[in-house]
Amino acid sequence: MYIYRLQILSSKSYSEEQLNNIIGVSSNFPYADWGIEIIQSGENFSEILVYFLSLLEGKYEKLESIGISRENISIWILYEYEGQCNMEYDPESMKKLGESGILLCISCWEK
Repeated sequence: MYIYRLQILSSKSYSEEQLNNIIGVSSNFPYADWGIEIIQSGENFSEILVYFLSLLEGKYEKLESIGISRENISIWILYEYEGQCNMEYDPESMKKLGESGILLCISCWEK
């Protein structure tokens, strides 16, 4: 099982509603200031990365106006595995992520 998450954590004060309005979708992850979580049975990181980055594209200035910088934004991959844990990501996805300045976090645990 893969869990993909776009999350925002910041010490600044803003409302979840403000973030929902700026980003254009409602948070479904209550354990961060704002977050979107997608759960899938298979790996589909490239498509999800494009989706997450499209939510942020052109909105960094508005986010900064309420005290959220790129350092407050992260993309997570959480993976429950049996036996051996292997992941691979295509160069184009990694390039897009690097150009965005968004942190990628990966957490794996054995089933």
